[in-house]
Amino acid sequence: MTIVHVKVKQEYLHEFIRATVINHELSVKEPGNLRFDVLQNEDDPTRFALYEAYEDEAAAAAHKKTPHYLTWKETVAPWMAEPREGVSYQGLMPLFSA
Repeated sequence: MTIVHVKVKQEYLHEFIRATVINHELSVKEPGNLRFDVLQNEDDPTRFALYEAYEDEAAAAAHKKTPHYLTWKETVAPWMAEPREGVSYQGLMPLFSA
C-alpha cells in the first residue's frame, strides 16, 4: 500500500481534482488494483492523500507504467505547491491475500 501526499497550488485546485478523478477511474480498473482512494483534507482543501492498494509489487509497478498514470503525473506536476511524497506501508488488516 502507498499513501501519496500532495499539496496543490490553490489556483490549480479544480484542475487537479479533474485530472485525479480520471486517474482514479482508470486505476481502479487495473489488474491487481484493490483500492485507489482520493482524499481531500477538510481543513486545507489544497492537501490530498491518494491511498493506493495493489495485490503485489508487480501490480503496483505496472500501475506506474500505464498511460493514464504517466499522463496524470506529467499534467499535475506544475500544479503542485511542493513535491508529492509517496509513503509505502505493509497492509496488516484487512488481509488482502493469504
